[in-house]
Amino acid sequence: MSAARPVPVRRIAGGLPLRFRAVAVGAGCLLLALVFGVLAVGGGDYPMSPSDVVRTVVGGGSPAEDFIVHELRLPRVVTALLVGAALALAGAVFQSLVRNPLGSPDLLGFTQGSAAGALLVVVTGGGSAALAGGAVLGGVVTGAVIYALAWRGGLHGHRLVLVGIGATAILTGVNGYLLTRGRLMEAARAMLWLTGSLDGRGWEDVLPLLVAMSMLAPVVLLGCARPLAITEMGDDLARGLGVRVQGLRLVLLTAAVLLTSLAAAAAGPVSFVALTAPHLTRRMTGAPGPNLLAATCTGAALLTGADLAAQRLFAGHQLPVGVVTGVLGGGYLVWLLAAQRKAGRI
Repeated sequence: MSAARPVPVRRIAGGLPLRFRAVAVGAGCLLLALVFGVLAVGGGDYPMSPSDVVRTVVGGGSPAEDFIVHELRLPRVVTALLVGAALALAGAVFQSLVRNPLGSPDLLGFTQGSAAGALLVVVTGGGSAALAGGAVLGGVVTGAVIYALAWRGGLHGHRLVLVGIGATAILTGVNGYLLTRGRLMEAARAMLWLTGSLDGRGWEDVLPLLVAMSMLAPVVLLGCARPLAITEMGDDLARGLGVRVQGLRLVLLTAAVLLTSLAAAAAGPVSFVALTAPHLTRRMTGAPGPNLLAATCTGAALLTGADLAAQRLFAGHQLPVGVVTGVLGGGYLVWLLAAQRKAGRI
């Protein structure tokens, strides 16, 4: 009997195996996110060197440095890391589920649902904790409604996109109306939240998203990544290989909606991270498929870098991080569409 032929390893133009390239991209983005975080913690009215930041984080700083790092600056950085990772992971899942490169919670109505829940709390005079709860509840309810309306003998990508676009239009109008019903101070507070901001974030904002990521990320990355990649080759083939397609989609949609809602609760509906991070990841890895882990690390680096830029671009004035992600993400989307058109793909 002849020996079995070895399975060939797919390679990219540079000669590196695709899997190794994906791991390298993920590790590089994670390292970049940590560098951005150290620089962000070291900035401000009380500047600190990177070595002082690291020393203080591990418990070797003075009482003043310990208070500035652990109570004032580190919660904001950790929130940025978690929100960016959660949005990117949710975006990669949505784009794979709907098989559409424009599939993201920003465009499918889930972010607007979270915003509607939060605005309802603001209009009724609720506090910060109630606002976060309203954002999560709004996102979950919107996800359930979209799922129910898109279901017809199964959940299919094109119906989910159409229903999501309709929900986005409806909820945008609802959110505009809710803003007109609030008092001036409430409306100003709501507008800042709707832009997406990390100002004043504390450990109480970190904890819910940290718990959610620690529970949902392993389910998606370890339990669903391989079946999700198989479904991209077609539902019939996936079923033939033993994948429960509809059950998989329900689990992934639930996880992505929860991640999106909790990210919005922590930082507001930060735009374009969920859309842009998976695209950048695919371009860097050169690998097909969802690239879930690498996309998660890319999202963490994107939002942490955007927050650093928001704090440093204009001396004496900090921008909401959503402004920076909107400008960068919108510019990238325009460039991507132009490149696709030039290549004759659209």
